[in-house]
Amino acid sequence: MASASKIGVRIIRITDGIVNLSVLIVILLLLVFGCYAIWDSGQVYSAADAARYAVYKPTPENSELSFQQLQAINPEVFSWLTVYGTHIDYPVVQGADDLKYINTDATGKYSLSGAIFLDSGCSRDFSDFSSIIYGHHMDKQTMFGEIGLFADKNYFDSHEYGSLYYGGREHGLDFFAFVHADAYDTAVFRTNITGRDAQQAYLNLLMQMAAHTRDVPVTPHDRILLLSTCSASSTNGRDILIGKITDQTYDDTFKTKITDKTNPIPVIGALPGLWAQAPLWARLVTAALPSLLILLLLVILIHTRKRKNRVRKTKKGHEGGG
Repeated sequence: MASASKIGVRIIRITDGIVNLSVLIVILLLLVFGCYAIWDSGQVYSAADAARYAVYKPTPENSELSFQQLQAINPEVFSWLTVYGTHIDYPVVQGADDLKYINTDATGKYSLSGAIFLDSGCSRDFSDFSSIIYGHHMDKQTMFGEIGLFADKNYFDSHEYGSLYYGGREHGLDFFAFVHADAYDTAVFRTNITGRDAQQAYLNLLMQMAAHTRDVPVTPHDRILLLSTCSASSTNGRDILIGKITDQTYDDTFKTKITDKTNPIPVIGALPGLWAQAPLWARLVTAALPSLLILLLLVILIHTRKRKNRVRKTKKGHEGGG
């Protein structure tokens, strides 16, 4: 009986050790997977950050030579798009089809974030009546993720202008409509619309579908630009910001606004952006802390339990010997 009891105790201890080891392995695997997921996500958003391309932007400070350097890296870069008051400030590319730049960045390298690209059926000089530029809907204020913000009427009304650089000079964008459409609506996603009647009918359709509009005079004699991205509100939905291309340029008034440093709200609102800009090691350590704490508690519990077992065993030994 005593021998059988010892065997039973030994089996229980072995089983207990296996369970504890298994739990530790699972937690470690979850920790490793969580750190990798954060690292991988950080890589995707880092590749999509507009700041990555800022050095190439054609401005009086950077000069057009910077833009030409980017074109030397990828000859399919031909334009630059900026939407004032947002982080949409990217080079524009155009491929032979509309698939290449879904997962290729503006430098021509593979990237899940893709690039901001002009519909392959549109002219690079934006001489068409209607042109369409596409971009992924992404979080952390990257790519075309902020297009969806224009669904809010106040946001739409307060973000009126942008700029479009092409042909060696800057042009203005005067936004006049925000449309939510289905991705497969061929009546909306059209290029090469010719004939004044057809162009006017297309304009009428966009204005009828628009969730928000501004009183901007637009006729078939003008040129319009559609900025299209996936919508977060529906599976096949597309959010489209529509602007009129003008020879007149507009001042970016958002650059001159001064934030009240005594107001804590902007700081709080900026926390997600600060998190995205934090060094990768800091984000990994912060994200790993909960798992590390759980692991530490588990190790302490296991150690405490083993210590109690040793004390109990010692007491039994003394009692048996007495």
